Amino acid sequence: MTLLRPRARRLPLNAAACVTVAVCLFPVYWMISTAFKPSKDIQSADPQLFPHTWTLDHFRKAVQADGFELFWRNSVLVTLAAVLLSLVVALGAAFAVARMRWRGRRQFMLMVFIAQMAPWESLIIPIYIISRDTAMLDRLPTLTLVYFMITLPFTIVVLRGFIATIPPELEEAAQVDGCTRTGAFGRVALPLLMPGLLATSLFGFITAWNEFAYANFLIIKEQDNRTLPVWLSSFQNTFGTDWGATMAASTLFALPALVIFLLLQRHVTSGFAAGAVKG
Repeated sequence: MTLLRPRARRLPLNAAACVTVAVCLFPVYWMISTAFKPSKDIQSADPQLFPHTWTLDHFRKAVQADGFELFWRNSVLVTLAAVLLSLVVALGAAFAVARMRWRGRRQFMLMVFIAQMAPWESLIIPIYIISRDTAMLDRLPTLTLVYFMITLPFTIVVLRGFIATIPPELEEAAQVDGCTRTGAFGRVALPLLMPGLLATSLFGFITAWNEFAYANFLIIKEQDNRTLPVWLSSFQNTFGTDWGATMAASTLFALPALVIFLLLQRHVTSGFAAGAVKG
């Protein structure tokens, strides 16, 4: 009886969790299933939950669409550049905040938290004006810098908490053995930071990979510099939306983030947990 009571108490929570997961995953399932449905089934007045026939025509149309390879390359370059730049800058800032004592450290972290909480969509017009006045419109480096600014505050916060969990005595012992401060950090602390680096890298990758607003407003004239989120709108024409091709393109677009998350899932979980231990 004593064992059954806790299980009975958990039943409503488990049921609520299952319902939440089903509600969140159903749009993803509908996107993937629609990508494999023939056009006549997609436009049918009687929608089918499970497709009876499967086709790859929509994926062929998406891959053969104009600009697919070019926009894919643009997204990869901009995303990876923004993530790497954010990691380098955030690692130095997080180390300075967690290990050093300097005037204004608390105010600096307060500004980082404010930047993290600020809605980046509200800055589209100021960033557009700055980009226009500095002749930086329609350029991929502009998007890279914007994505870098978006992901930097979160990366600093997480890495700062993660560095705070590493005992400084480990680095001091390495310095006693002859390492410089930079060498001690690189040889001792940096390997222990890998889960935190992977966690923040995944967050930055997903954020930059999925971003649409800035890519749509800052790349206006140069169509060849657009990214995949903007490319998804190319399946709309005067006759409506090609839902099969759109869902197939969306599935291809979501695959990289899904694969990276599955590969880094364990490190991401431990990274976020460790980064939240100390503030």
